[in-house]
Amino acid sequence: MAEEEKDQQTQARLRRALRARQAAGTQRTRQRPSDWAGETAAIYCRISHANDDDQTGVDRQERICREVAERLGLTVAEDQVFVDNNRSAWQRKRKRPGWDALLAHAGQGRIRHVLTYHPDRLMRQPRDLEELLQIADDHDITLHGQANRRDLADPDDRFFLRIEVAHACRSSDDTSRRLIDALVERAQDGRPHTGRRRYGYDRTGTVIIPEEAEIVREVFTRYLDGVSPVQLARELHERGEKTAEGRSWNAPRVRDLLSNRHIAGIRVFRGEEIGDGEWPAIIDKGMWREAQERRAYRAAAVKRGERPVRFYLLRGVVTCTGCGKVMGGSGASGSKYVCNHGHRLDAPRCNRAVSAPILEQFVTEAAISLLERLDLTDAPTPSALSQEDQAAIDADRRELDDLKDMWESQELKTREYREMRKTVEARIAEVEQKMIVRPVTEVLDGLVGPHARQSWEALEKAGEQQRLNAVMRFLFAAVKIKAATKKGRQFDYGRIDIEQNPIWV
Repeated sequence: MAEEEKDQQTQARLRRALRARQAAGTQRTRQRPSDWAGETAAIYCRISHANDDDQTGVDRQERICREVAERLGLTVAEDQVFVDNNRSAWQRKRKRPGWDALLAHAGQGRIRHVLTYHPDRLMRQPRDLEELLQIADDHDITLHGQANRRDLADPDDRFFLRIEVAHACRSSDDTSRRLIDALVERAQDGRPHTGRRRYGYDRTGTVIIPEEAEIVREVFTRYLDGVSPVQLARELHERGEKTAEGRSWNAPRVRDLLSNRHIAGIRVFRGEEIGDGEWPAIIDKGMWREAQERRAYRAAAVKRGERPVRFYLLRGVVTCTGCGKVMGGSGASGSKYVCNHGHRLDAPRCNRAVSAPILEQFVTEAAISLLERLDLTDAPTPSALSQEDQAAIDADRRELDDLKDMWESQELKTREYREMRKTVEARIAEVEQKMIVRPVTEVLDGLVGPHARQSWEALEKAGEQQRLNAVMRFLFAAVKIKAATKKGRQFDYGRIDIEQNPIWV
């Protein structure tokens, strides 16, 4: 009887042990390689940096993984090969479709083994590893690499795998820091950012390609003369011209060229202008900034595919003498030019306004009178800055150099440097607005001489408002509006002060 009770206790102990092992799940289950024959496996391949058409890196990884699968007797179905080409596993916001699909198949229990060239191909962030381990707890997954194997149910293998992923993450962090330091150093030295070739320059971004530079100047010149990006793109396409990537021109690519600071010699770091670049500019900054103003105006004027009811002929020219800001057109209560500080809360309120039709008629008469007296025989190519303005710009550029030296030697904090630099650059930009580097014969073509009035009226009748605005900008640096001295409805012409650009008569 005692022997029978002893046998019952032994059997009960064995049943408890079996239930305990089953309750513990796959963490206690060990299999030998000979038991894997015929089991399902998935292959994952990834490379961080590659051209879109370059599959060499991932193809080599897949070949090695298939050799491992064949050696172990594992079965890899055609839909169980997951690839992320030119994808980073370190960047947290970068999407990896192949990785996401692998996790989905593993979570459905469709695979028992994952083959990859090295664990860092799978993950370089600890959170990705923990996501895979959580799935492995339910489906007993083994990870195979070229050099070693990790049983994701084994605590020791989990420990070593966490160390490997943490080391890979730290390595990526160090690489990122070194790259950022190198970019900051390039920006401080005024050297161009590397990457895709910019139109008008070679791959270094420092050597001008003459043929492309001529097209850049043509695009800016004609755009400021009133030609739209759509028309410019159409003409470039018809001529067979190509972009830096060898593609055909279209309107968005023309707009990208118009907004490119590199061609104006402006160094940009993280979307912010930080000063002059150490490479030759194709066009002048004054011309580039004028194009940006024109683009901003056109974008605001064309809303939901509708054209504005009224075109303000002196847009970008009318200036308030009270605050020194450009006055914009407004049709809220009759067409007029109003000071842009009228509704701002961060500046003293300015309610200065002037009737648009009367002002435009007055300035138009002044422009026609000037055009009738102009002689293009000895016309210079650009209008130059005065000696005083050039001296002011030179002094401001020296001040920018001094600020840069103080920043590099850590005498100024970055925030202080940026604020002081913006103030100086604003002064330079204001002076450079006077310098228009466009061929005079193109801007004033057909508008000079005794028939200037008839030519002007013909452009008005044809709706060439952009062209007329370009002429106004060429002739006049500013139309200054002073404070009103008379009351009543009678227009006060004494408020108007027209400042002419330095041209010849």
